[in-house]
Amino acid sequence: MRRVALLGATGSIGRQAIEVVAAHPELELCALQSGSTSLEALAAEHGVDHVRVGGNPVPLLEASRPDVVLNAVVGFAGVRATLWSLEQGVTLALANKESLVAAGELAVRARERGGGVLVPVDSEHSALHQCLEGRDPRTVHALVLTASGGPFRSRPRAELESVTIDEALAHPTWAMGPKITIDSATLANKGLELIEAHWLFDVAYDRIDVVVHPTSIVHALVRLRDGALLAHLGMPDMRVPISYALTYPERAATNVPPLELEGLRLDFEAVDDEAFPMLALARRAAARGGTMPCAYNAANEVAVDAFLAGTIGFLEIATIVEATLERVSGAPARDVDDLVAADAEARQLAARGLQPA
Repeated sequence: MRRVALLGATGSIGRQAIEVVAAHPELELCALQSGSTSLEALAAEHGVDHVRVGGNPVPLLEASRPDVVLNAVVGFAGVRATLWSLEQGVTLALANKESLVAAGELAVRARERGGGVLVPVDSEHSALHQCLEGRDPRTVHALVLTASGGPFRSRPRAELESVTIDEALAHPTWAMGPKITIDSATLANKGLELIEAHWLFDVAYDRIDVVVHPTSIVHALVRLRDGALLAHLGMPDMRVPISYALTYPERAATNVPPLELEGLRLDFEAVDDEAFPMLALARRAAARGGTMPCAYNAANEVAVDAFLAGTIGFLEIATIVEATLERVSGAPARDVDDLVAADAEARQLAARGLQPA
């Protein structure tokens, strides 16, 4: 029996993870956490004794002693759970990309000390994990992340001035929570995934590419030094990478229908950096290093919240993030306290950018 602590239990990933666990008798939920939603009924339904709503998840994890932590918390709030899991040597199924974006160096050191297994849950990183597993790193030339392009893929920058919240939330291929859906629309999600891929696979940023692939059938590709290109294909269904992470290194069956190849088209496009500058801003933050990626993430969270609240326009998200990156120190974090301070500084600066001049 593999005991699973599920953090972010009421979100999109959490709900699908519960479905996956229920389908596999060898998996058992031992702990549940949500951000603010009551878990009383869910805990009773699944016989879970360890429950927490909001706050630091570490006491919950220490009390429940899981074999696997599925970290599906949204945003910077997931950092402590990631570091605890890696430090304790338990398997971390990571759906909280912000953990590695904000705390990449700290996470690497925690993993070296604890020896835990890290299996990514994001569809792109799960695909890369599967393509790279057992492969000599010297044979890998580059990684390629695919982006759906979101709902505004073909629109020039001039047409994005007046897009509505509902339009931005209408993702063409994936059903996700509001924050990650907006990130997909701005391509901030690819910026976060670029930084996450660097820390997961120890590949330099200039060897990680992003292409737009509207149908979301190819989740990622690996370029090898001999010119070959490996691709991971599948239906855009998160139950596959969730199941892969929870049952790793086994590969359990799922109820996801197989991909039909007849009539399949695999179209790819270049990213429009003028219309969607968030990816270029992520590369800039990554190149500067230190806590700049943490600041990128923090400013983006503040700006996305403001957009969803209707207080700023769609294009102002990138404007606020860029202004914040220009003002933060970006000094490296020696520990979690330093990281929390850097996150707070960036949020304060981003919040000031929301105020009228």
